[in-house]
Order: sequence, then C-alpha cells, then structure tokens
Amino acid sequence: MNSLVLKVAPCAMAVVCSDDELRVALTDGRWLSVPIVWFPRLAHASSSERANFELLGDGQGIHWPDVDEDISIMGLIAGQPSVEFKTA
Repeated sequence: MNSLVLKVAPCAMAVVCSDDELRVALTDGRWLSVPIVWFPRLAHASSSERANFELLGDGQGIHWPDVDEDISIMGLIAGQPSVEFKTA
C-alpha cells in the first residue's frame, strides 16, 4: 500500500468564494476548487461575509470570523467537507 507523504505542506495564498465554489491558490502553484455546499456556513453567508477571511498561521488554514468557519488546507487537499455537510 502506498501512502502520500508531503515533505512540505502547501499553504494558502489567496481565497475566492462564489455562490458555487470555494477556490484556494496554494503556494505550490495549484488552485483547489471545491463546492461551496461542502461548507454550509459559507454557503449561507453573504458575499461580504465570505470576502472577510483571514489566513491562519502561514496559510495552513482559513478563518471567516463573521460566520465562525475554519478550514484547514490539508483538509481541502484530502477532499474533506465540513462535518456539517449533509449528502442528499
């Protein structure tokens, strides 16, 4: 069995939220894009609430103070939605 081992974890440099997706630019040049519905607090937030975010640490996470949402970059890379996300 192979396992993925990252020597240096990529960090967030930029964040863009639309009504449909959360996009994060990483320090290694990649862009991650995930459905905004994975994060119900962001999905229900206004555009101005989504635009008000802070990068945590050196970009290891993202915090939205207006909606009390925290997302780790490693969680996004692993494809993990919020624990509040419910599949249909």
